[in-house]
Amino acid sequence: MGDDAATADERIEVARVVDADPATVFALLCDPAGHVAIDSSGMLQSAEGGPVGAVGDTFVVHMDREALNDYPMGRYDVTVEIVTFEQDRDIAWTVTGAIRPQIGHVYGYRLEPVDGGTRVVSYYDWSTIDPVWREAGIFPILSGGALRATLGILARTVAPSVGPGTGSGPGPATSAS
Repeated sequence: MGDDAATADERIEVARVVDADPATVFALLCDPAGHVAIDSSGMLQSAEGGPVGAVGDTFVVHMDREALNDYPMGRYDVTVEIVTFEQDRDIAWTVTGAIRPQIGHVYGYRLEPVDGGTRVVSYYDWSTIDPVWREAGIFPILSGGALRATLGILARTVAPSVGPGTGSGPGPATSAS
């Protein structure tokens, strides 16, 4: 899949290179507070629990659906359950909560070391959702643009010293005195 965005009928993937090694990126993705810190949707408000380290590990995220202004769910909690875990390479999770039946969508990241950093692929897969939710026709909830924005926040979070003149894009105009 390309570095911009790839969309299938039931999966979205976006990728970008970030200026940090895979271990640094992976540590952020294992930390519940890291999920809140890089969320571009505004739904993740705070999290409880320690860093995850294996398939089956969980943590709680306090959510606010009003950030999307699509369904009047207000504030609620979900449990993030890790379904894929390969240290410094691959992490994915599903979200469970009060909704029945459980939805079954998966979010994840694949990491690949490259010259100067890590190629990070963010994906959102709803191919295995419960038929009740498939028939509701509400997926995808997030867009490729939202995933790309989260990658931008991730990039600045793991490499906060990147700025003007370091390849991160145009900086403020300066004049020589």
